Amino acid sequence: MQFNSSALPTHAYCENPDIILCGNKVDMADQRVVSEQRAKEVSEKFGFQYIETSAATGQNVENAVNHLLNAVMKRMEVAVDSSRLPGRRGRSKGFLMNEDDEAEEGGSQCSC
Repeated sequence: MQFNSSALPTHAYCENPDIILCGNKVDMADQRVVSEQRAKEVSEKFGFQYIETSAATGQNVENAVNHLLNAVMKRMEVAVDSSRLPGRRGRSKGFLMNEDDEAEEGGSQCSC
């Protein structure tokens, strides 16, 4: 199993993206190339959660998506709480307000 973790953040929204390693085609165990143990070792090495899935049967697909969404939502919660969202620059503006909105609002700050 060849894996290049440094390539993952290239197109991510941050330097430390939320990642779940999915072993797909679990329904085709007889054709398996990478053992579950090896996949788990790689996921542990890089700090990822590992879930075996099957797109054909749907096995664990919802589980994998939910785990990833939960991780992203936790990250967003932390970012909102500490005002670290992109474009916030430490200001206490509303979540969806951008710099153009600020000009239209006469510079008033929304705390909603």
